[in-house]
Amino acid sequence: MFPAIREEPGTLAEGPRWELTVGPGIFAVACRDWSRRERTEERARSARVKDVDAAVAAFVATGEWPERPTPRTAITSWSRKSRANMVRRLCELDYTPLYEGGRLPAMVTLTYPGDWLTSVPTGAVLKRHMKALRKRYARAWGEEWACVWKLEFQRRGAPHVHLLCTPPHGTARTTGQRFAVWLSAAWADVVAHPDPEQRRRHELAGTALDYADGLRATDPRRVAAYFTKHGLMAAKEYQHDVPPQWAEPATGPGRFWGVWTLQRAVRTVQVTAEDGLRAGRVARRWARAQGRVQTRWVQRVRKSTGRVSHRRSRSRVRLMTNGNRGWVAINDAPSFVVKLSQPDHSRPGEQTDYCARRAT
Repeated sequence: MFPAIREEPGTLAEGPRWELTVGPGIFAVACRDWSRRERTEERARSARVKDVDAAVAAFVATGEWPERPTPRTAITSWSRKSRANMVRRLCELDYTPLYEGGRLPAMVTLTYPGDWLTSVPTGAVLKRHMKALRKRYARAWGEEWACVWKLEFQRRGAPHVHLLCTPPHGTARTTGQRFAVWLSAAWADVVAHPDPEQRRRHELAGTALDYADGLRATDPRRVAAYFTKHGLMAAKEYQHDVPPQWAEPATGPGRFWGVWTLQRAVRTVQVTAEDGLRAGRVARRWARAQGRVQTRWVQRVRKSTGRVSHRRSRSRVRLMTNGNRGWVAINDAPSFVVKLSQPDHSRPGEQTDYCARRAT
C-alpha cells in the first residue's frame, strides 16, 4: 500500500533508511543506518572472540576456567525500558494459536507457599520452576504451552507469576485430571516444599484460574494494557519492587516477562524520507488525540522542617517525539495503516489519515 524503496538483493546501502512497520497492534516509524549497525555488531563479535581466546589460554595455562564476572548492579525494580519492550512485543505477537481450538482465554496465577524463600531463594530457581512446569504441560496435554507471562511480587515479598493462556479441554494424558486440578498438583510438585504441611497448603491454594480477566484481552493492545496496568496504578506499583532477599547481584529476578510459543507477526517496508516523516507526523497527532495521561508520585521536602511528603502528579503521555519516530500501540493496527495509506484528495499528492485529522 506504500511506495516502497527497492534495493538489489545482497546489497547494503550506506546512510539512514526510513522504515514503516505494522503488526497486529503496533505501528512504528524508524530511521536506521543498517550498514553502521552491521559494523557495530562486527566489532562486538570480534571482542567476544578475543574474550573466548583469553579464557581458553587461561584454562590451558592453569587448568581452571576463569570466574565469570558478577553483575555490575543489582535489580531492584522493573525498569521503564523493560516495560516499553514488553508492550511493544505483546503488540507484535500473533495470538492466533491461542484461539485456534475455540478455547476461552484465562489468566493463570502461580504463587509460592508462606515459607517461599525455602522454595525459591533466587530468581534463577523461579525460572527453572517455570521451565519444568512447561515441560510437564507438554507431556500431559500433547501440545506446547502458548502463553504470555509476567512476574510480580506480593506485599510479603513472595513472587507470583501471571500467565495469559487458553486452558485445554478434557483431561490430562498422564493423570486423567482436569486442567485446574492438574495445574495445582503439578505446580506443587515442581516447587516441592520440604515441609509436608506447607506443601499440602500450597497444593490447595498455590494456583488460580480466572476466565473473567482472560476475556478482557480482546486485542493485542488490551493484552499489553492488562499486563502494565499495575505500572499505571500507584497503589499496585509495589508489585514491581524486588524483595530484599533478591536484591543482591546474581540473585535477582532476571526477566520480568516472557512469551512461550507465540511468534511475532510484523511487516516492514522501506519508504522515502518524505513518506516516513509524514506517517510519523500522523501517528504522533493520533497519539496526542487519545488524551492519555500517566500518574506518578512526586517527592516534596519542606525546607523549614525537612519533612518528606509525596503528592500524586498526572501528566500527558507524549509519544513519537523523537523527530516523528517511534511507535504507537493500536487496537487494530492493520486497519489504521489501510486508512493511513489512502491519499487525501483535499491535498493532492499527500497521504494522511482522515480519522487522525478528525480526532485532532
